[in-house]
Amino acid sequence: MDEQEVRRVVDEYSDMIKRISYNYLQQTYDSEDICQTVFLKYMTSSISFDNREHEKAWMIRTTINACHDFRKNAFFRKTVSLDEASEKEAQQVQNSEILEEIARLPVNYRTAIYLYYYEEYSTEEIADIMGKRKTAVSKYLSRGRKILKDTLSDEYASIYKVGEQAL
Repeated sequence: MDEQEVRRVVDEYSDMIKRISYNYLQQTYDSEDICQTVFLKYMTSSISFDNREHEKAWMIRTTINACHDFRKNAFFRKTVSLDEASEKEAQQVQNSEILEEIARLPVNYRTAIYLYYYEEYSTEEIADIMGKRKTAVSKYLSRGRKILKDTLSDEYASIYKVGEQAL
């Protein structure tokens, strides 16, 4: 693997890997560690990809697996993050009320919604990436949407009522 190929892969996938791992771990520093881990696995593996979509799916699956491994680690469960220790909120890739609500969802809902809406994968592709059945992914999407609709409509309804009173 040559340096140019490594640079291409890093340029193409680093933001996506950081977003996915932040989505799982909710910590900026941890998501950067996962990004390094994924690229090390890529560089040390002898895998060959059929096409760019296959390569991207491998990156996503490897990122999700690395996040699961990281969360299982005893060190992760028994420590306080640097973000909490310094009482500074970790920066999100995008600052949005919707992304904040997505971050509050359970992991499977959050992952399915992120991959569907932000990475534009189909339900079948998400099922393959997450190692779940298509019906499970459909339930994650449906339940996640319902939770988001309920929480966001409550927020927007209260904002609208405040706006009406001001008029």
